[in-house]
Amino acid sequence: MDLTVWRSFVTVCRLGSLSAAAAELNHTQSAVSRQIAGLERQLGVPLLERHARGVRPTPAGEVFRRHALVTLNEADRAVRAVRDVRDGAFGRPLAVGATPSLAAGIVPEAIRDLLKHTGSIRWSLLPGLSEQLHQRVITGDLDIAVVTDAPPGVPHDPRIHRRFLGLDDMVVALPVDHPHAGRGPVHIQTLADQTWVEDNDGSAALLRRHAARAGVGARIDLAAADLPGKLALVATGHAIALIPGVLTCALRSDVTTVGLVDPPTRGIYAIGPLRDPHPCATPLLDRLATAVAAARPLGYRDSPLHDEAAGVE
Repeated sequence: MDLTVWRSFVTVCRLGSLSAAAAELNHTQSAVSRQIAGLERQLGVPLLERHARGVRPTPAGEVFRRHALVTLNEADRAVRAVRDVRDGAFGRPLAVGATPSLAAGIVPEAIRDLLKHTGSIRWSLLPGLSEQLHQRVITGDLDIAVVTDAPPGVPHDPRIHRRFLGLDDMVVALPVDHPHAGRGPVHIQTLADQTWVEDNDGSAALLRRHAARAGVGARIDLAAADLPGKLALVATGHAIALIPGVLTCALRSDVTTVGLVDPPTRGIYAIGPLRDPHPCATPLLDRLATAVAAARPLGYRDSPLHDEAAGVE
């Protein structure tokens, strides 16, 4: 089968539109339609169905899309590897993914330490949510990803290995002139009347669960598109926010933190593909564990449960 047609199909699925896919691929819409029709004839099953806003894969199409994406990524990697040999660049680039809070400090620090020992290597850092990064590891886009078990958690996927790096206490981000700035750990009840801002469902779930255990509610009245937006709303006094403790060392100067009594926690994991691991993946894992340990906020606790889960799964 022609991988050009496979690429057209995957692009249509990603964009949900034949015309948008044609524009991105620099084809005509009729050409893309013919490609998909030919693919459906080869496979003997419809791959796309129309809906009010465009097209989406059928159940058979979704199965084919997942396998096609893996194949296309491997083909792209093969082309890049050959070009590296042609250009005299034998070192394979290291593709690293991390959640936004970990990409803000922990992961770059670990990579800096890695480069001190390995010398110059080509690398890239892609921030994303844990679920997105998990999928990118599976499809071969990432050699290693640093994720957390905040809801919806880290799936037990036989296609990847994972290593527990540390347990992170969540803290509350406050504007520097907040009445609780500079104080010791507080009970969540003390902050029950505050306006909170959240930027993702996982953090919001941790906050609501922690407040519910204490018999109070958390007024998440504001939403931010991302972590920088969330911290901007905190800095300007519009709200307070639950953030990872490991982010404390990378906060902007107009934001401070206060610890919580019996805080909610999240486990930090590194995940990677079982096949064809990058030569620098294992050395980076060790440096990531060191960086996570060094960034532990006051009140950090090791968890025997997480220690038992450490290692390859």
